[in-house]
Amino acid sequence: MKAGLVMAGAAAAVGGTVAWLGLVIAKNLTAPAGGRMYDLTVRGVEKSGEQTIVVLDRTAHTGASGIYCLILENGGWVRLSEAIVDRGIGLMGRVVEDLSGELRAGDKASWSGIFFSGPAEAGLAATDVWVQTEVGLAPAWLIHPQAGPSTAWAIHIHGLGSPRAGTLRGVQVAAEAGLTSLVVTYRNDGEGPTVGTGRSELGAAEMDDLRAAVRFARENGARNVILFGWSMGAAIALQLAKDPELGAVVEGLVLESPVLDWVSTIKANCARAGLPAWTGVLALPWLSSWPLTLFTGLYEPIALSRFNWIARADELTVPILILHGTHDSSSPFEVSSRLRELRPDVVELEAFTGDHTMSWNSDPKRWEAVLHAWLYSRATSN
Repeated sequence: MKAGLVMAGAAAAVGGTVAWLGLVIAKNLTAPAGGRMYDLTVRGVEKSGEQTIVVLDRTAHTGASGIYCLILENGGWVRLSEAIVDRGIGLMGRVVEDLSGELRAGDKASWSGIFFSGPAEAGLAATDVWVQTEVGLAPAWLIHPQAGPSTAWAIHIHGLGSPRAGTLRGVQVAAEAGLTSLVVTYRNDGEGPTVGTGRSELGAAEMDDLRAAVRFARENGARNVILFGWSMGAAIALQLAKDPELGAVVEGLVLESPVLDWVSTIKANCARAGLPAWTGVLALPWLSSWPLTLFTGLYEPIALSRFNWIARADELTVPILILHGTHDSSSPFEVSSRLRELRPDVVELEAFTGDHTMSWNSDPKRWEAVLHAWLYSRATSN
């Protein structure tokens, strides 16, 4: 009898721990927009003529080929060239391409694929506009191509935890291709309206704000739109393409490092954080089942099955270009590859060697060439 009680108590304790872990994962995933993590330390700054080299700990990111950015805790931006210099065991140097602010040994920094802090740095002339959503005004950048406003628009949707400035890598190509661009914000992203507890709803509610953005585009001269979705922005774009109100105006999708299935993405992020991938499943009830979602801080359950585009592959109808890094540790490349296998008639997939949303950084010339060619093929087919 006593042994049975002990066993039951142990099972309850284990069950409680498992439930708690699932809640923690769910709360971390949907956490309100917060500050950037500055988890790199500048080990040294070297000057050689006009060249500056920043010395960093050797990691998978700092040693990656391509061009990247160090965002400093002191507010500075350090854009890095492709050049890498060996600095001995555990260290490496990256050649600085451009520096905004002060750079000193000991500075704390964050490694980023975001290369431009705003439109001007990307060589783009932007007008600040506001999209009227059901939950308030959402600021956006309106960027016309050099030839002037066009009737074909690109709407650029950033991902979870990333600012809209991250999409400027794609806006440059859209402008060169003659598209007017609308670079949007949405609820609870740190720039758009704050709603409720400020938590992300993984695209389920944010889609309403993007529906308003498409309406804004149509009211201001757009006859058709191409949706550029980054990470979670891709999950939103896919939903919009199936929206009865918008389906006729959405002409194509460009998806960078897309979330094509939240379950596989949550598992990948658990593995990225050092947990077993299977623990991601523990978060699902706290995201999708009422009343558990109330403990997560969400007012409505999220229908995660709506975001599974492997299961919904037969519903895809518009042309899709996927740009995805094979080293993506957040949104598995394999899921994009599977979608391409299922729907080769509408899905094109271009593989790069970058991590999550860093395909452009790993090979900007090829990334831009692929995207430009795809946009040109859309224009000539209409």
